[in-house]
Amino acid sequence: MTVGCGVAVSGELLGYKLIGLRMAIDSLELEFAQTAADFARTNEYDEQGSTSPIDWIRHTCHMTSVTAAACLAVGKNLQRLPESIQAMKSGEVGFAHLTVMARTLNAVPDRFQEGRLLEQARENSPGKFHPICRHFRHAADPKGYAAEQAEQVENRSLHLSMWEDGSYILNGYLDAVGGAAVRTALEPLARKSGEDDTRELDRRLADALVELAEGSMQRPQIQVTSSVETLLGLAGAPAAEMDFSLPSPPRNHGAGTPVGRSDSRVTAA
Repeated sequence: MTVGCGVAVSGELLGYKLIGLRMAIDSLELEFAQTAADFARTNEYDEQGSTSPIDWIRHTCHMTSVTAAACLAVGKNLQRLPESIQAMKSGEVGFAHLTVMARTLNAVPDRFQEGRLLEQARENSPGKFHPICRHFRHAADPKGYAAEQAEQVENRSLHLSMWEDGSYILNGYLDAVGGAAVRTALEPLARKSGEDDTRELDRRLADALVELAEGSMQRPQIQVTSSVETLLGLAGAPAAEMDFSLPSPPRNHGAGTPVGRSDSRVTAA
């Protein structure tokens, strides 16, 4: 293929370039983490009106709170992660692996085993390495891990803010188990419906959430009691009686009839 001014570059060379760029970025991430840790030891963030170093870094360096906290975790634990840092510099693992290692170290400082976890980091992507470290933490400190999970459940939150035009903004937090449950429920509904489905993933997930909510709503039931003569439309037949009611909420919340539909029953008297 051709890039830039039209010079042909093979896919293999582009791959090597990506690897080199990623290693350079990881090196800068490591330097940023160390600098962030040094900054956190000063009072500069407080003097500038921020509540914490993470808050200052998030706002000033245009980062999320999660990313800023991860960088600080790495920076504060550089002295205790020598093998992992060397592995990152040699390209065996990435900076993302280091963030998981640092958080694990913070969680179980007295039982942390860098060499054992580093072997797993070399063999797994950061995404797969994360649950491996979770299992390690659970084995090292079952009570502490259980307490942390319970705290996450207690911190569940969901905020719905309505704008003037009636639209809503959602903002919330779910624990690992709760988030996985919601994701499992939404993903089947968020699949593309065909080749003509041009919706992006975030749009499909939003549509899936609405569909899931509509399916769990109570369906109104209409019961009509009528005589045979009325059903046959005979002259002089009495009028039918109609009863409209909502059923009791079901115990198991699953997909049901979308909003706007109802159950109707006709009983001949």
